[in-house]
Amino acid sequence: MKNYSEQLFLLMFLSISIGFSQNIELAEEDTSYQNYWMLGIGYNIVDDSGNIFDTPLRVQDNWNALPYPSRISIGRYFNSGLGIELIGSYNKYKEGKIIDKAINTEESDYLAFDSRLSYDLNKIIGESNFFDPYLGVGIGYVEASNVSRTTFNATVGVRTWFTNNLGMDINAAGKWSINKNKTRSNHIQYGIGLVYKFNIKQGYIKEEKEESVINKIEENVSDSTVELPRDIEQEANVVENKNTQLLSEEQLRLQKEEKRKQQIEKAIKDIGNVYFDLNSSYLNKESKQTLDQLALLLLSRSTITLNVKSYTDSRGTDAYNLWLSKRRVQRTVDYLINKGIASERLLLEAYGEYGLTNECDNFTYCEEEKHQKNRRTEFNIVDL
Repeated sequence: MKNYSEQLFLLMFLSISIGFSQNIELAEEDTSYQNYWMLGIGYNIVDDSGNIFDTPLRVQDNWNALPYPSRISIGRYFNSGLGIELIGSYNKYKEGKIIDKAINTEESDYLAFDSRLSYDLNKIIGESNFFDPYLGVGIGYVEASNVSRTTFNATVGVRTWFTNNLGMDINAAGKWSINKNKTRSNHIQYGIGLVYKFNIKQGYIKEEKEESVINKIEENVSDSTVELPRDIEQEANVVENKNTQLLSEEQLRLQKEEKRKQQIEKAIKDIGNVYFDLNSSYLNKESKQTLDQLALLLLSRSTITLNVKSYTDSRGTDAYNLWLSKRRVQRTVDYLINKGIASERLLLEAYGEYGLTNECDNFTYCEEEKHQKNRRTEFNIVDL
C-alpha cells in the first residue's frame, strides 16, 4: 500500500507540473486570458462487472450507486484549455451485483482518489457559451472490497452551463489497473453533478511585437513641462510661469483625452459591426471573430462603456423584427460577457427594422447583399 501511494503522488506531481508548464507556454501567445477554480459535487456510479464492453448499460446488474452525493472535485483551469483536477469518490458494491464477472455476496466499500489532466475541446471546435466537451487522463488510487490498486484513467465528459458560473458535469472514466498483482479487473466510473466556477481571473496580456491601442494613443501626445526660474529675484516671473504651466497642463490633458477618444472610436470602427444571417440571431464564425477583437480592446481599457444596438432588414413584420433584434443584441452581449466583459459596461438597445443603412425598405427591391448590411449590431462609446 505504501508503494502504491508513493507511485500515486509521484505521478500526480508530474501531471500537475506538465499542466502548469504548458499553460504558461500557451498563455504567452494569447492576448487575453481567463483562469479559474471549479468545485464540483455530485454522484458517482461504478461498473466493476468485468463485462464493461459487453454490457455497458446493464444498470440493474452492473451499476453500483448511492442515493446521496458521493463525489467531490476541485480543479484549476487555464486559458490554454488545460485543467488540473483532484477527485474523491465513495461508493458501495451492493450485494447481488456483478463484480468481476461473479455475483457479489457481501456488501463492501469502494473508495477512490484520482488526479486528472483535462483539455477543453472547445479550443479545437470553437468556443460555446453553454457547451464544453472535454477529454482527460490521469492516475488514481482505488480501494474496493479490501483490495487496493493504482489505476491509469481516461475520461470523456461534457459540461453545460446554466449561468456564467454554475453548470452540470457529466463524464465517464475508464480505469485500468497498473499493479503487477491483477487481483481486480479494470472498471468504469460515471459521474454527474453540479460544478461552480470561482476566483475567476481575467486580463489582457500585451504582446511584445504589437503595441496596444492605448499605448499608441499615448505615444501621439508628448508630455511637456515648463522650466521655472530658480532665481529669487525673478519671483514675479515664476508666478506668471506657474499660471501658464497650469493652463498648458489643462489644455494638454484635454487634448490627450480628445485624441484618446478619437483613437478608440477609430479602433472600434475599424473592428466593424457584427452581421447576421437572414432570420437568425446566432453568431457565425465571422461575427465571433469580430467580437473577439472587440473583447480584447475592452479588456485593455476597463473604463469603456458601450452602447450595443441591433437591427434587422425590412423583411418581416415590425413585431417580428423587433423581437429578432432583441435576440441578436442579447446574444452579442452574452458572448462579450463570456469573454470577460462586465455586463454593466454594455448597454443594450434593439430597433428592429427602424435603422436601415440604405434604401431597402418595404417598398424597394434589393439584392441580398444590400439587405445583409442592415442585419447588424453596432457599437458606440458611451463613456471612456
